[in-house]
Amino acid sequence: MKVNDYSDSNSILNQFISELRNINIQQDRMRFRRNLERVGEVLAYELSKELKFEERTINTPLGRKQMNLIDKEPVLCSILRAGMPMHSGVLNYFDNAENTFISAYRKHKGDAGQEDDFEIVVEYVATPNIEGKTLVMVDPMLATGSSMIAVYKSLLKFGTPREIHIVSVIGSQQGVDYISEIFPKETTLWIATVDEKMNDRGYIVPGLGDAGDLAYGEKL
Repeated sequence: MKVNDYSDSNSILNQFISELRNINIQQDRMRFRRNLERVGEVLAYELSKELKFEERTINTPLGRKQMNLIDKEPVLCSILRAGMPMHSGVLNYFDNAENTFISAYRKHKGDAGQEDDFEIVVEYVATPNIEGKTLVMVDPMLATGSSMIAVYKSLLKFGTPREIHIVSVIGSQQGVDYISEIFPKETTLWIATVDEKMNDRGYIVPGLGDAGDLAYGEKL
C-alpha cells in the first residue's frame, strides 16, 4: 500500500489539524465539523492528481478548448457517523460521485472496564455496485484499522473495485501498518498526520478524542 502522509509538510493542513486537536477550539462543534470538511477538501485535491484523466473538448462562448478532465468520478464511502463531515469535504471536490454509507461500531465483549476487548460490527450498508470502480473510503480516525478492514470486507459483496483510496485525518502507526498488510497492494492512503501510539482503549494518542462525539455530541 502506498502511504501519502502529510505529517511533515508545511501547509494549511497544519492549521486545520491544530484546531481539531485543541481541547478548547474543538468544543465548538460547528468549527470542528468544518475543519474535518476542510481536511477532506485538501486531501481530495491531492487524491485527484492520481485519478485517470481523458482529453475532452469544451465549447465556450467564443470557441472550443481541449482540457484534461477526470474520466470517471469515484465512489465515496463514508463510515457513519464521524465520517460525515469529512465525506462532505471530499464530495465538494467530486460533485458527481456515487456515494456509499455504512455503519461500523465497536461492540465491547468484556466486562466493564475492559475497553480494549471489542469486535467491529457492520449493520447498515447503502451502496451502488462498486465492481471495477475507484473506491474512496473516508474515515477521519484510523486507530486500530479494524473498522476500515471490516467495512472493506463488507463492501466486497457489492463488487471488487479497480483501485482503492483511503482518506483519513489522523492515524496511529499501528493502524497504518495493519491496514497495509490487509488491503490490496494497489491501495493508496491519504492521511493528514500519523501519531505513534494508542492507549489501552484503542484511542490514538495524542490524537484528538472521539471525533463522532465532538462533531455531533456524546452518545449513550
